Amino acid sequence: MYKLLLTLVFSSLLQAAIYNGVAIIVKDQAITLFEIQEKMHTLHIDAKRASDMLIRQKLEAIEIKEKGIHVENAEVYDEIAKTASRNKLTVSEFYEAVRNSSGLSSTQLKDKIKQRLLTQKLYMSIAYSAVSEPSQEEMHEYYDLHKAELQHPTAFDVVIYQSFNKKKLQEKIDNPMFYSPEIKRSEQTLKYNAISPELAKLLEKTPLNHFSPALPDGKKQYVSFYVKSITSAAKSSFDDLKEEIKNRMMQAQRESVLTDYFARLRQNVLINTLRMPN
Repeated sequence: MYKLLLTLVFSSLLQAAIYNGVAIIVKDQAITLFEIQEKMHTLHIDAKRASDMLIRQKLEAIEIKEKGIHVENAEVYDEIAKTASRNKLTVSEFYEAVRNSSGLSSTQLKDKIKQRLLTQKLYMSIAYSAVSEPSQEEMHEYYDLHKAELQHPTAFDVVIYQSFNKKKLQEKIDNPMFYSPEIKRSEQTLKYNAISPELAKLLEKTPLNHFSPALPDGKKQYVSFYVKSITSAAKSSFDDLKEEIKNRMMQAQRESVLTDYFARLRQNVLINTLRMPN
């Protein structure tokens, strides 16, 4: 009778866990059905790929805890300040730019940056000693095999719209025929190598004949870039791309070391799959 009671209690607890939405348990970390479905929807991937990504995240969290890796608030703020400075923004303006472009609050941004720094420290602890610089011969071979993907635009022809009035500028973005004397307009050719990496990425993501989001410009105004045309790069030489090639190859080495590490870790950690999305 006592054993039967224990069995019933355990069964009811297990059913409660299932009905509460737990799908997978990685050691002592739970992954919910909602998390899997959210990942599937956000990245447009199937349940298997989504669950694999979430399991990897849980394994990383376990390793960060067990290795005693931590990030101070000062490190997070320093990273934010450096990023804001590169974009010629104050920290407050950077928070606003992130909120406008991604919807993240300052607290959410800090949490994301803290997690990124924790992950970077974990990866360094795992892969630092296992990664070496490639030889000249290896880099030349990589260059020959990846010439097309190593190219990037040389310049962007844009119309720059600036205003102290964010609502007016947003109205211009929503309705290109809208006119307001509060919005200044100028045309420029922005060379890829003369602008910040963040602005280059923003312009590359903005489709031709479309506006970028309205962002603070660091001068108490807001700015949006209308991309008229993109000048394709002339083929760059090996010497022009040497540093980028070295970084790419070392990053690939790190990824290989980390993939092997977490594959072995996954084999040695108890992972219990209760159910998956239909």
